[in-house]
Amino acid sequence: MSFVETLFSLDDKVAVVTGGGGVLGGAMAKALAEAGANVALLGRKLPPLEKVAKVINDNGGTALAIVADVLEEDDLINARTQIEEAWGGVDILLNSAGGNQPGATISPENSIFDLNLNDMRKVVDLNLFGTVLPIQIFAKSMADKGKGVIITISSMAALSTITRVAGYSASKAAVDNYTKWLSVEMNHKYGEGIRVNAIAPGFFIGEQNRALLLNEDGSLTDRGETIVANTPMGRFGDKDELQGTLLWLCSDASKFVTGVSIPVDGGFSAFSGV
Repeated sequence: MSFVETLFSLDDKVAVVTGGGGVLGGAMAKALAEAGANVALLGRKLPPLEKVAKVINDNGGTALAIVADVLEEDDLINARTQIEEAWGGVDILLNSAGGNQPGATISPENSIFDLNLNDMRKVVDLNLFGTVLPIQIFAKSMADKGKGVIITISSMAALSTITRVAGYSASKAAVDNYTKWLSVEMNHKYGEGIRVNAIAPGFFIGEQNRALLLNEDGSLTDRGETIVANTPMGRFGDKDELQGTLLWLCSDASKFVTGVSIPVDGGFSAFSGV
């Protein structure tokens, strides 16, 4: 194995991917497996997890599909037990579970006064506390050995104002801030070996936003056109285009990198719109 291959290798690492059955979570889980990690896929529904696990296992990797809600402590503890029995302690935690609720989004016909606070709480719970709780459960083994990698998923909505997505924006901004805070906390308490970073995807097509960005015939909606017009590369991202940044952050290639949020956005965050 060459020096570069060794630098990016995740051989025998144990990785947990929350939201592992989703479009982006599944793609990133496959990349971790291809780099040599044993991957535990967590999510609320078994079929999509099993689908991703089958692809990984059929291609020579190793994956487990485990039903677990990121907001249920008992689920996560049970998942941790299964993972430790199979492979030992966790080395990598990728927090890709997240989402939105209709009532936490303000449509063009509505205003801030129409915001549904119950839906707002659900979005904050899922995106923020659905990141914090898995870290508390799975990062304990990292603290014990003084080594590990935690990756959170930020958003363009955390970096600048994006209309309509009030709850999602607030919760992802909180995730971004928590990532930076946690990176400092981990280094101060447990040494330099634990790194905490975020990936901030630009606009990718997933199940939750497909109808918002694409018409049934595959053409762009008005909002989709606005996004592409403000993305210098002139397109949406492909799910596999998160993999390089993920593997860099999870491997020794980024050994001196912590507390940052890396945009993977086709230039969206760099463009003023003018």
